[in-house]
Amino acid sequence: MLTHTNEKPYVCEVCSKAFRHRVSLKPHLLTHTKEKPFICKICSKAFARNDSLKSHLLTHSREKPFVCEICSKAFKQNGHLKSHLLTHTDEKPYVCEICSEGFRHNLSLKSHFLTHSNEKPYVCKVCNKAFVRNINLKSHLLTHSKEKTFICEVCNKAFRSSNGLRFHLRSHSKQKPYVCEICNKAFTQSNVLKSHLFTHTNEKPYICEICSKAFARNETLKIHLLSHTKEKPYVCEICNKTFGHNSSLKYHLITHTKEKPCVCEICNKSFTRGYFKTHVLTHTREKPYICEICNKRFTQNGSLKTHMIIHTNEKPYVCEICGNAFAQKGTLKFHFLTHTKEKPFVCPACPKAFRQRNCLSYHMLTHTKEKPCICEICNKAFARNDMLNRHLRTHANDKNYVCETCNKAFNQECSLKYHMLTHTKENPYVCEICNEAFAQNCVLKIHLLTHTDEKPFICQFCSKSFRLSINLKSHLLTHTIEKPYVCEICKRTFAQNGALKNHLLTHTKEYPYSCHYCNKTYRSIGSLSYHLFTHVKDKIDLL
Repeated sequence: MLTHTNEKPYVCEVCSKAFRHRVSLKPHLLTHTKEKPFICKICSKAFARNDSLKSHLLTHSREKPFVCEICSKAFKQNGHLKSHLLTHTDEKPYVCEICSEGFRHNLSLKSHFLTHSNEKPYVCKVCNKAFVRNINLKSHLLTHSKEKTFICEVCNKAFRSSNGLRFHLRSHSKQKPYVCEICNKAFTQSNVLKSHLFTHTNEKPYICEICSKAFARNETLKIHLLSHTKEKPYVCEICNKTFGHNSSLKYHLITHTKEKPCVCEICNKSFTRGYFKTHVLTHTREKPYICEICNKRFTQNGSLKTHMIIHTNEKPYVCEICGNAFAQKGTLKFHFLTHTKEKPFVCPACPKAFRQRNCLSYHMLTHTKEKPCICEICNKAFARNDMLNRHLRTHANDKNYVCETCNKAFNQECSLKYHMLTHTKENPYVCEICNEAFAQNCVLKIHLLTHTDEKPFICQFCSKSFRLSINLKSHLLTHTIEKPYVCEICKRTFAQNGALKNHLLTHTKEYPYSCHYCNKTYRSIGSLSYHLFTHVKDKIDLL
Protein backbone atom coordinates (compact mmCIF):
# COMPACT_ATOMS: atom_id res chain seq x y z
CA MET A 1 0.00 0.00 0.00
CA LEU A 2 1.34 3.43 -0.99
CA THR A 3 -1.17 5.42 1.06
CA HIS A 4 1.24 6.28 3.90
CA THR A 5 4.33 6.86 1.74
CA ASN A 6 5.31 9.66 -0.63
CA GLU A 7 6.13 7.17 -3.39
CA LYS A 8 4.52 7.93 -6.78
CA PRO A 9 5.43 5.09 -9.15
CA TYR A 10 3.00 5.97 -11.98
CA VAL A 11 4.61 8.62 -14.20
CA CYS A 12 3.07 10.42 -17.18
CA GLU A 13 5.31 9.95 -20.26
CA VAL A 14 4.22 13.31 -21.72
CA CYS A 15 4.84 15.73 -18.82
CA SER A 16 6.54 13.51 -16.18
CA LYS A 17 3.85 14.19 -13.57
CA ALA A 18 3.75 11.34 -11.04
CA PHE A 19 0.80 9.66 -9.33
CA ARG A 20 0.36 7.16 -6.49
CA HIS A 21 -2.33 5.13 -8.28
CA ARG A 22 -2.79 3.90 -11.84
CA VAL A 23 -6.44 5.01 -11.70
CA SER A 24 -5.27 8.63 -11.19
CA LEU A 25 -2.85 8.47 -14.13
CA LYS A 26 -5.53 7.39 -16.63
CA PRO A 27 -7.76 10.50 -16.38
CA HIS A 28 -4.64 12.69 -16.39
CA LEU A 29 -3.56 11.27 -19.78
CA LEU A 30 -6.86 12.49 -21.24
CA THR A 31 -5.76 16.10 -20.57
CA HIS A 32 -3.02 15.60 -23.19
CA THR A 33 -5.20 13.83 -25.77
CA LYS A 34 -8.08 16.30 -25.27
CA GLU A 35 -10.35 13.24 -25.27
CA LYS A 36 -13.63 13.75 -23.38
CA PRO A 37 -15.48 10.42 -23.30
CA PHE A 38 -17.97 11.32 -20.54
CA ILE A 39 -20.97 13.19 -22.00
CA CYS A 40 -23.86 14.86 -20.17
CA LYS A 41 -27.19 13.47 -21.43
CA ILE A 42 -29.03 16.69 -20.59
CA CYS A 43 -26.90 19.35 -22.36
CA SER A 44 -24.34 17.20 -24.30
CA LYS A 45 -21.37 18.82 -22.55
CA ALA A 46 -18.30 16.52 -22.59
CA PHE A 47 -15.79 15.83 -19.81
CA ALA A 48 -12.42 14.06 -19.53
CA ARG A 49 -13.27 12.41 -16.20
CA ASN A 50 -16.34 10.67 -14.82
CA ASP A 51 -16.17 12.55 -11.49
CA SER A 52 -16.20 15.85 -13.44
CA LEU A 53 -19.39 14.70 -15.18
CA LYS A 54 -20.95 13.80 -11.82
CA SER A 55 -20.14 17.26 -10.46
CA HIS A 56 -21.60 18.84 -13.60
CA LEU A 57 -24.87 16.87 -13.31
CA LEU A 58 -25.51 18.60 -9.99
CA THR A 59 -25.81 21.93 -11.85
CA HIS A 60 -28.94 20.55 -13.53
CA SER A 61 -30.33 19.28 -10.23
CA ARG A 62 -31.68 21.38 -7.36
CA GLU A 63 -30.54 18.71 -4.91
CA LYS A 64 -28.07 19.84 -2.23
CA PRO A 65 -27.42 16.79 -0.04
CA PHE A 66 -24.47 18.18 1.95
CA VAL A 67 -25.70 20.40 4.81
CA CYS A 68 -23.61 22.54 7.19
CA GLU A 69 -24.45 21.61 10.82
CA ILE A 70 -23.61 25.12 12.04
CA CYS A 71 -25.68 27.37 9.74
CA SER A 72 -27.78 24.80 7.77
CA LYS A 73 -26.45 26.03 4.42
CA ALA A 74 -26.68 23.26 1.81
CA PHE A 75 -24.21 22.32 -0.95
CA LYS A 76 -24.23 20.07 -3.98
CA GLN A 77 -20.75 18.64 -3.34
CA ASN A 78 -18.98 17.44 -0.19
CA GLY A 79 -15.85 19.37 -1.19
CA HIS A 80 -17.83 22.62 -1.21
CA LEU A 81 -19.17 21.85 2.28
CA LYS A 82 -15.63 21.24 3.57
CA SER A 83 -14.48 24.57 2.12
CA HIS A 84 -17.50 26.31 3.67
CA LEU A 85 -16.78 24.88 7.16
CA LEU A 86 -13.47 26.78 7.21
CA THR A 87 -15.44 30.07 7.10
CA HIS A 88 -16.81 29.24 10.57
CA THR A 89 -13.42 28.38 12.08
CA ASP A 90 -11.42 31.14 10.34
CA GLU A 91 -8.75 28.47 9.99
CA LYS A 92 -6.15 29.14 7.28
CA PRO A 93 -3.74 26.21 7.44
CA TYR A 94 -1.88 26.94 4.20
CA VAL A 95 0.68 29.73 4.75
CA CYS A 96 2.79 31.50 2.09
CA GLU A 97 6.52 31.20 2.92
CA ILE A 98 7.30 34.54 1.24
CA CYS A 99 4.73 36.93 2.77
CA SER A 100 3.10 34.76 5.51
CA GLU A 101 -0.42 35.24 4.12
CA GLY A 102 -2.75 32.40 5.11
CA PHE A 103 -5.20 30.49 2.92
CA ARG A 104 -7.98 27.98 3.54
CA HIS A 105 -7.10 25.78 0.55
CA ASN A 106 -3.86 24.46 -0.89
CA LEU A 107 -5.03 25.45 -4.39
CA SER A 108 -5.46 29.07 -3.24
CA LEU A 109 -1.92 29.03 -1.85
CA LYS A 110 -0.53 27.67 -5.15
CA SER A 111 -2.33 30.41 -7.09
CA HIS A 112 -1.01 32.99 -4.64
CA PHE A 113 2.60 31.81 -5.17
CA LEU A 114 2.29 32.78 -8.83
CA THR A 115 1.65 36.43 -7.83
CA HIS A 116 5.21 36.51 -6.44
CA SER A 117 6.75 34.90 -9.52
CA ASN A 118 4.53 36.81 -12.00
CA GLU A 119 4.06 33.44 -13.72
CA LYS A 120 0.86 33.06 -15.74
CA PRO A 121 0.77 29.48 -17.03
CA TYR A 122 -2.80 29.45 -18.35
CA VAL A 123 -2.93 31.05 -21.82
CA CYS A 124 -6.02 31.78 -23.92
CA LYS A 125 -5.66 30.20 -27.38
CA VAL A 126 -7.94 32.82 -28.95
CA CYS A 127 -6.21 36.06 -27.87
CA ASN A 128 -3.03 34.82 -26.05
CA LYS A 129 -4.01 36.51 -22.79
CA ALA A 130 -2.38 34.75 -19.82
CA PHE A 131 -3.80 34.00 -16.38
CA VAL A 132 -2.51 32.86 -12.98
CA ARG A 133 -5.32 30.35 -12.40
CA ASN A 134 -7.16 27.94 -14.68
CA ILE A 135 -10.52 29.12 -13.33
CA ASN A 136 -9.69 32.68 -14.47
CA LEU A 137 -8.90 31.36 -17.95
CA LYS A 138 -12.22 29.49 -18.04
CA SER A 139 -14.09 32.66 -17.07
CA HIS A 140 -12.18 34.61 -19.74
CA LEU A 141 -13.01 32.05 -22.45
CA LEU A 142 -16.69 32.84 -21.94
CA THR A 143 -16.02 36.38 -23.24
CA HIS A 144 -15.17 34.84 -26.63
CA SER A 145 -18.29 32.65 -26.61
CA LYS A 146 -21.77 33.99 -27.33
CA GLU A 147 -23.31 30.95 -25.61
CA LYS A 148 -25.34 31.61 -22.44
CA THR A 149 -26.51 28.23 -21.15
CA PHE A 150 -27.53 29.22 -17.61
CA ILE A 151 -31.07 30.66 -17.68
CA CYS A 152 -32.95 32.35 -14.83
CA GLU A 153 -36.33 30.65 -14.29
CA VAL A 154 -37.84 33.85 -12.88
CA CYS A 155 -37.12 36.34 -15.70
CA ASN A 156 -35.50 34.15 -18.43
CA LYS A 157 -32.28 36.17 -18.38
CA ALA A 158 -29.34 34.06 -19.62
CA PHE A 159 -25.80 33.86 -18.23
CA ARG A 160 -22.54 32.32 -19.39
CA SER A 161 -21.60 30.87 -15.98
CA SER A 162 -23.40 29.25 -13.04
CA ASN A 163 -21.82 31.88 -10.76
CA GLY A 164 -23.37 34.67 -12.82
CA LEU A 165 -26.78 33.02 -12.54
CA ARG A 166 -26.35 32.42 -8.80
CA PHE A 167 -25.52 36.08 -8.09
CA HIS A 168 -28.41 37.19 -10.33
CA LEU A 169 -30.93 35.00 -8.45
CA ARG A 170 -30.15 36.97 -5.30
CA SER A 171 -31.59 40.07 -7.01
CA HIS A 172 -34.96 38.27 -7.05
CA SER A 173 -34.75 36.83 -3.54
CA LYS A 174 -33.17 40.01 -2.09
CA GLN A 175 -30.80 37.61 -0.32
CA LYS A 176 -27.66 39.20 1.09
CA PRO A 177 -25.91 36.47 3.08
CA TYR A 178 -22.64 38.33 3.75
CA VAL A 179 -23.06 40.73 6.67
CA CYS A 180 -20.51 43.25 8.00
CA GLU A 181 -20.01 42.66 11.76
CA ILE A 182 -19.15 46.34 12.34
CA CYS A 183 -22.09 48.17 10.72
CA ASN A 184 -24.47 45.27 9.81
CA LYS A 185 -24.49 46.23 6.13
CA ALA A 186 -25.30 43.16 4.00
CA PHE A 187 -23.91 42.10 0.61
CA THR A 188 -24.70 39.51 -2.06
CA GLN A 189 -21.05 38.47 -2.56
CA SER A 190 -18.21 37.71 -0.14
CA ASN A 191 -15.60 39.66 -2.15
CA VAL A 192 -17.77 42.81 -1.95
CA LEU A 193 -17.95 42.38 1.84
CA LYS A 194 -14.13 42.06 1.98
CA SER A 195 -13.75 45.31 0.03
CA HIS A 196 -16.30 47.00 2.31
CA LEU A 197 -14.35 46.02 5.45
CA PHE A 198 -11.45 48.19 4.29
CA THR A 199 -13.72 51.26 4.62
CA HIS A 200 -13.70 50.70 8.39
CA THR A 201 -9.95 50.11 8.75
CA ASN A 202 -8.83 52.57 6.03
CA GLU A 203 -6.29 49.87 5.17
CA LYS A 204 -4.90 50.01 1.63
CA PRO A 205 -2.56 47.03 1.25
CA TYR A 206 -2.25 47.09 -2.55
CA ILE A 207 0.43 49.58 -3.66
CA CYS A 208 1.28 50.67 -7.21
CA GLU A 209 5.00 50.07 -7.88
CA ILE A 210 5.12 52.95 -10.38
CA CYS A 211 3.62 55.85 -8.40
CA SER A 212 3.23 54.35 -4.88
CA LYS A 213 -0.53 55.04 -4.80
CA ALA A 214 -2.32 52.66 -2.40
CA PHE A 215 -5.62 50.86 -2.90
CA ALA A 216 -8.00 48.84 -0.73
CA ARG A 217 -8.64 46.21 -3.43
CA ASN A 218 -6.33 44.34 -5.79
CA GLU A 219 -8.91 44.78 -8.61
CA THR A 220 -8.74 48.57 -8.18
CA LEU A 221 -4.94 48.44 -8.36
CA LYS A 222 -5.12 46.46 -11.61
CA ILE A 223 -7.49 49.04 -13.12
CA HIS A 224 -5.16 51.83 -11.93
CA LEU A 225 -2.11 50.19 -13.57
CA LEU A 226 -3.83 50.58 -16.95
CA SER A 227 -3.58 54.36 -16.48
CA HIS A 228 0.22 53.98 -16.64
CA THR A 229 0.32 51.56 -19.58
CA LYS A 230 -2.56 53.25 -21.47
CA GLU A 231 -3.59 49.68 -22.31
CA LYS A 232 -7.25 49.20 -23.26
CA PRO A 233 -7.66 45.46 -23.85
CA TYR A 234 -11.47 45.34 -23.91
CA VAL A 235 -12.86 46.08 -27.40
CA CYS A 236 -16.50 46.72 -28.34
CA GLU A 237 -17.39 44.39 -31.22
CA ILE A 238 -20.00 46.83 -32.55
CA CYS A 239 -18.03 50.11 -32.81
CA ASN A 240 -14.43 48.99 -31.98
CA LYS A 241 -14.16 51.41 -29.05
CA THR A 242 -11.60 50.21 -26.49
CA PHE A 243 -11.77 50.23 -22.69
CA GLY A 244 -9.40 49.77 -19.77
CA HIS A 245 -11.56 47.27 -17.92
CA ASN A 246 -14.40 44.85 -18.59
CA SER A 247 -17.00 46.71 -16.48
CA SER A 248 -16.56 49.83 -18.65
CA LEU A 249 -17.11 47.75 -21.78
CA LYS A 250 -20.28 46.18 -20.30
CA TYR A 251 -21.61 49.63 -19.39
CA HIS A 252 -20.78 50.90 -22.91
CA LEU A 253 -22.61 47.99 -24.59
CA ILE A 254 -25.87 49.24 -23.06
CA THR A 255 -25.59 52.32 -25.32
CA HIS A 256 -25.95 49.96 -28.30
CA THR A 257 -28.67 47.69 -26.87
CA LYS A 258 -30.58 50.50 -25.09
CA GLU A 259 -31.14 47.90 -22.36
CA LYS A 260 -32.40 49.27 -19.03
CA PRO A 261 -32.55 46.24 -16.73
CA CYS A 262 -33.20 48.05 -13.42
CA VAL A 263 -36.88 48.85 -12.82
CA CYS A 264 -37.94 51.26 -10.06
CA GLU A 265 -40.56 49.60 -7.81
CA ILE A 266 -42.12 52.98 -6.96
CA CYS A 267 -42.73 54.49 -10.43
CA ASN A 268 -41.92 51.51 -12.76
CA LYS A 269 -39.37 53.60 -14.67
CA SER A 270 -36.45 51.64 -16.18
CA PHE A 271 -32.79 52.62 -15.84
CA THR A 272 -29.29 51.39 -16.50
CA ARG A 273 -27.49 50.16 -13.37
CA GLY A 274 -25.44 53.38 -13.12
CA TYR A 275 -28.45 55.73 -12.98
CA PHE A 276 -30.78 53.47 -10.98
CA LYS A 277 -29.31 54.19 -7.52
CA THR A 278 -29.38 57.94 -8.18
CA HIS A 279 -33.02 57.73 -9.32
CA VAL A 280 -34.13 55.87 -6.17
CA LEU A 281 -32.81 58.77 -4.08
CA THR A 282 -35.23 61.14 -5.89
CA HIS A 283 -38.08 59.29 -4.17
CA THR A 284 -36.49 59.13 -0.72
CA ARG A 285 -34.91 62.63 -0.90
CA GLU A 286 -32.01 60.94 0.91
CA LYS A 287 -28.59 62.62 0.72
CA PRO A 288 -26.23 60.23 2.51
CA TYR A 289 -22.92 61.85 1.50
CA ILE A 290 -21.99 64.76 3.79
CA CYS A 291 -19.14 67.27 3.39
CA GLU A 292 -17.08 67.26 6.62
CA ILE A 293 -16.08 70.90 6.13
CA CYS A 294 -19.42 72.66 5.48
CA ASN A 295 -21.98 69.85 6.16
CA LYS A 296 -23.50 70.14 2.68
CA ARG A 297 -25.26 66.90 1.69
CA PHE A 298 -25.25 65.03 -1.63
CA THR A 299 -27.11 62.08 -3.18
CA GLN A 300 -23.95 60.70 -4.84
CA ASN A 301 -20.39 60.11 -3.64
CA GLY A 302 -19.09 61.52 -6.94
CA SER A 303 -20.95 64.79 -6.32
CA LEU A 304 -19.36 65.04 -2.87
CA LYS A 305 -15.86 64.47 -4.34
CA THR A 306 -16.49 67.19 -6.93
CA HIS A 307 -17.72 69.53 -4.19
CA MET A 308 -14.59 68.93 -2.04
CA ILE A 309 -12.48 70.57 -4.77
CA ILE A 310 -14.22 73.86 -3.90
CA HIS A 311 -12.56 73.75 -0.47
CA THR A 312 -9.11 72.67 -1.70
CA ASN A 313 -9.06 74.84 -4.88
CA GLU A 314 -7.09 71.98 -6.43
CA LYS A 315 -6.93 71.93 -10.25
CA PRO A 316 -4.81 68.91 -11.19
CA TYR A 317 -5.91 68.61 -14.83
CA VAL A 318 -3.88 70.95 -17.07
CA CYS A 319 -4.49 71.61 -20.78
CA GLU A 320 -1.27 70.87 -22.73
CA ILE A 321 -2.21 73.40 -25.43
CA CYS A 322 -2.99 76.55 -23.44
CA GLY A 323 -1.98 75.70 -19.86
CA ASN A 324 -5.49 76.20 -18.46
CA ALA A 325 -6.08 74.11 -15.32
CA PHE A 326 -9.31 72.37 -14.30
CA ALA A 327 -10.65 70.67 -11.20
CA GLN A 328 -12.22 67.74 -13.07
CA LYS A 329 -10.95 65.45 -15.82
CA GLY A 330 -14.30 65.67 -17.65
CA THR A 331 -14.05 69.47 -17.77
CA LEU A 332 -10.55 69.21 -19.28
CA LYS A 333 -11.80 66.77 -21.94
CA PHE A 334 -14.61 69.14 -22.84
CA HIS A 335 -12.15 72.06 -22.89
CA PHE A 336 -9.94 70.18 -25.42
CA LEU A 337 -12.85 70.25 -27.86
CA THR A 338 -12.73 74.07 -27.85
CA HIS A 339 -9.26 73.78 -29.45
CA THR A 340 -10.21 71.10 -31.97
CA LYS A 341 -13.70 72.56 -32.66
CA GLU A 342 -14.81 68.92 -32.75
CA LYS A 343 -18.52 68.20 -32.25
CA PRO A 344 -18.82 64.40 -32.40
CA PHE A 345 -22.48 64.07 -31.35
CA VAL A 346 -24.76 64.73 -34.34
CA CYS A 347 -28.55 65.01 -34.17
CA PRO A 348 -30.20 62.33 -36.37
CA ALA A 349 -33.22 64.61 -36.97
CA CYS A 350 -31.32 67.76 -38.06
CA PRO A 351 -27.69 68.59 -38.97
CA LYS A 352 -26.94 70.20 -35.58
CA ALA A 353 -23.86 68.79 -33.79
CA PHE A 354 -22.74 68.96 -30.15
CA ARG A 355 -19.58 68.49 -28.11
CA GLN A 356 -21.28 66.44 -25.39
CA ARG A 357 -23.74 63.55 -25.48
CA ASN A 358 -26.00 65.09 -22.80
CA CYS A 359 -26.35 68.27 -24.92
CA LEU A 360 -27.53 66.12 -27.81
CA SER A 361 -29.99 64.37 -25.47
CA TYR A 362 -31.42 67.74 -24.35
CA HIS A 363 -31.60 68.91 -27.96
CA MET A 364 -33.48 65.76 -29.04
CA LEU A 365 -36.30 66.74 -26.67
CA THR A 366 -36.95 69.78 -28.90
CA HIS A 367 -37.88 67.35 -31.70
CA THR A 368 -39.94 64.94 -29.59
CA LYS A 369 -41.47 67.54 -27.21
CA GLU A 370 -41.10 64.77 -24.62
CA LYS A 371 -41.24 65.75 -20.94
CA PRO A 372 -40.44 62.57 -19.02
CA CYS A 373 -39.70 64.18 -15.62
CA ILE A 374 -42.97 64.63 -13.70
CA CYS A 375 -43.50 66.41 -10.38
CA GLU A 376 -45.20 64.02 -7.91
CA ILE A 377 -46.83 66.94 -6.06
CA CYS A 378 -48.54 68.88 -8.89
CA ASN A 379 -48.00 66.53 -11.91
CA LYS A 380 -46.20 69.26 -13.88
CA ALA A 381 -43.91 67.76 -16.55
CA PHE A 382 -40.38 68.80 -17.50
CA ALA A 383 -37.95 67.88 -20.25
CA ARG A 384 -34.96 67.50 -17.90
CA ASN A 385 -34.37 66.22 -14.39
CA ASP A 386 -32.50 69.39 -13.32
CA MET A 387 -35.59 71.45 -14.28
CA LEU A 388 -37.74 69.17 -12.13
CA ASN A 389 -35.34 69.54 -9.19
CA ARG A 390 -35.52 73.35 -9.47
CA HIS A 391 -39.31 73.16 -9.64
CA LEU A 392 -39.50 70.98 -6.51
CA ARG A 393 -37.93 73.80 -4.51
CA THR A 394 -41.03 75.93 -5.22
CA HIS A 395 -43.04 73.43 -3.16
CA ALA A 396 -40.62 73.59 -0.23
CA ASN A 397 -41.75 76.67 1.71
CA ASP A 398 -40.17 75.52 4.99
CA LYS A 399 -37.87 78.12 6.45
CA ASN A 400 -36.22 76.21 9.27
CA TYR A 401 -33.11 78.38 9.63
CA VAL A 402 -33.92 81.39 11.85
CA CYS A 403 -31.61 84.31 12.65
CA GLU A 404 -31.22 84.65 16.45
CA THR A 405 -30.59 88.40 16.14
CA CYS A 406 -33.59 89.54 14.06
CA ASN A 407 -35.72 86.33 13.73
CA LYS A 408 -35.56 86.38 9.93
CA ALA A 409 -36.09 82.85 8.52
CA PHE A 410 -34.37 81.14 5.55
CA ASN A 411 -34.78 77.97 3.46
CA GLN A 412 -31.08 77.09 3.52
CA GLU A 413 -28.37 77.14 6.17
CA CYS A 414 -25.94 78.87 3.78
CA SER A 415 -28.46 81.74 3.32
CA LEU A 416 -28.65 82.17 7.10
CA LYS A 417 -24.83 82.19 7.37
CA TYR A 418 -24.59 84.90 4.70
CA HIS A 419 -27.31 86.92 6.44
CA MET A 420 -25.47 86.69 9.80
CA LEU A 421 -22.53 88.55 8.25
CA THR A 422 -24.79 91.60 7.81
CA HIS A 423 -24.97 91.79 11.62
CA THR A 424 -21.28 91.14 12.34
CA LYS A 425 -19.91 93.13 9.35
CA GLU A 426 -17.33 90.34 9.13
CA ASN A 427 -15.39 89.99 5.83
CA PRO A 428 -13.44 86.71 6.17
CA TYR A 429 -12.61 86.18 2.48
CA VAL A 430 -9.51 88.16 1.43
CA CYS A 431 -8.12 88.63 -2.10
CA GLU A 432 -4.44 87.59 -2.13
CA ILE A 433 -3.67 90.01 -4.98
CA CYS A 434 -5.07 93.30 -3.65
CA ASN A 435 -6.08 92.39 -0.02
CA GLU A 436 -9.72 93.38 -0.60
CA ALA A 437 -11.97 91.56 1.92
CA PHE A 438 -15.45 90.13 1.30
CA ALA A 439 -18.29 88.66 3.33
CA GLN A 440 -18.88 85.77 0.94
CA ASN A 441 -16.54 83.38 -0.85
CA CYS A 442 -18.63 83.58 -4.05
CA VAL A 443 -18.22 87.40 -4.09
CA LEU A 444 -14.44 86.95 -3.69
CA LYS A 445 -14.45 84.58 -6.67
CA ILE A 446 -16.32 87.19 -8.73
CA HIS A 447 -13.78 89.81 -7.63
CA LEU A 448 -10.83 87.58 -8.64
CA LEU A 449 -12.11 87.64 -12.22
CA THR A 450 -11.31 91.36 -12.33
CA HIS A 451 -7.63 90.35 -12.17
CA THR A 452 -7.86 87.84 -15.02
CA ASP A 453 -9.45 87.56 -18.46
CA GLU A 454 -10.40 83.93 -17.91
CA LYS A 455 -13.86 82.83 -19.06
CA PRO A 456 -14.04 79.16 -18.04
CA PHE A 457 -17.79 78.60 -18.54
CA ILE A 458 -18.47 77.71 -22.17
CA CYS A 459 -21.87 77.29 -23.85
CA GLN A 460 -22.07 73.81 -25.37
CA PHE A 461 -24.48 75.01 -28.06
CA CYS A 462 -22.74 78.11 -29.51
CA SER A 463 -19.25 78.12 -27.83
CA LYS A 464 -19.80 81.52 -26.18
CA SER A 465 -17.75 81.83 -22.97
CA PHE A 466 -18.57 83.43 -19.62
CA ARG A 467 -16.77 84.32 -16.42
CA LEU A 468 -19.58 83.17 -14.13
CA SER A 469 -21.61 79.94 -14.19
CA ILE A 470 -24.75 81.95 -13.36
CA ASN A 471 -24.25 83.96 -16.58
CA LEU A 472 -23.86 80.75 -18.57
CA LYS A 473 -27.08 79.36 -17.05
CA SER A 474 -28.95 82.52 -17.98
CA HIS A 475 -27.50 82.40 -21.50
CA LEU A 476 -28.53 78.75 -21.98
CA LEU A 477 -32.15 79.83 -21.66
CA THR A 478 -31.77 81.70 -24.96
CA HIS A 479 -31.55 78.27 -26.59
CA THR A 480 -34.88 77.14 -25.09
CA ILE A 481 -38.32 78.76 -24.92
CA GLU A 482 -39.55 76.81 -21.88
CA LYS A 483 -40.67 78.92 -18.89
CA PRO A 484 -41.92 76.49 -16.24
CA TYR A 485 -41.93 78.89 -13.23
CA VAL A 486 -45.20 80.85 -12.79
CA CYS A 487 -45.81 83.76 -10.40
CA GLU A 488 -48.97 82.98 -8.40
CA ILE A 489 -49.69 86.69 -7.92
CA CYS A 490 -49.57 88.02 -11.50
CA LYS A 491 -49.17 84.75 -13.52
CA ARG A 492 -45.96 85.94 -15.21
CA THR A 493 -43.77 83.01 -16.34
CA PHE A 494 -40.00 82.55 -15.98
CA ALA A 495 -37.40 80.13 -17.30
CA GLN A 496 -35.53 79.93 -13.97
CA ASN A 497 -36.66 79.50 -10.38
CA GLY A 498 -34.15 82.19 -9.36
CA ALA A 499 -35.75 84.65 -11.79
CA LEU A 500 -39.17 83.90 -10.27
CA LYS A 501 -37.80 84.52 -6.76
CA ASN A 502 -36.32 87.85 -7.90
CA HIS A 503 -39.65 88.77 -9.47
CA LEU A 504 -41.55 87.99 -6.25
CA LEU A 505 -39.44 90.65 -4.52
CA THR A 506 -41.10 93.25 -6.78
CA HIS A 507 -44.35 92.37 -5.03
CA THR A 508 -42.81 92.41 -1.52
CA LYS A 509 -40.46 95.39 -2.21
CA GLU A 510 -37.70 93.44 -0.41
CA TYR A 511 -34.01 94.20 -1.24
CA PRO A 512 -31.96 91.65 0.76
CA TYR A 513 -28.54 92.00 -0.97
CA SER A 514 -26.43 95.04 -0.04
CA CYS A 515 -23.11 96.29 -1.50
CA HIS A 516 -20.35 96.43 1.15
CA TYR A 517 -18.74 99.39 -0.70
CA CYS A 518 -21.68 101.84 -0.90
CA ASN A 519 -24.56 100.07 0.95
CA LYS A 520 -26.72 100.09 -2.19
CA THR A 521 -29.29 97.26 -2.04
CA TYR A 522 -30.48 94.80 -4.69
CA ARG A 523 -33.16 92.17 -5.10
CA SER A 524 -30.81 89.44 -6.42
CA ILE A 525 -27.22 88.37 -5.87
CA GLY A 526 -26.79 88.46 -9.66
CA SER A 527 -27.66 92.18 -9.71
CA LEU A 528 -25.28 92.75 -6.80
CA SER A 529 -22.54 90.87 -8.68
CA TYR A 530 -22.92 93.15 -11.71
CA HIS A 531 -22.90 96.21 -9.47
CA LEU A 532 -19.65 95.16 -7.74
CA PHE A 533 -17.75 95.58 -11.00
CA THR A 534 -18.61 99.30 -11.06
CA HIS A 535 -16.29 99.72 -8.07
CA VAL A 536 -13.21 98.30 -9.80
CA LYS A 537 -11.04 100.40 -12.10
CA ASP A 538 -11.00 97.96 -15.02
CA LYS A 539 -14.65 97.34 -15.77
CA ILE A 540 -15.23 94.09 -17.55
CA ASP A 541 -18.10 92.82 -19.64
CA LEU A 542 -19.58 89.78 -17.90
CA LEU A 543 -20.98 88.48 -21.12
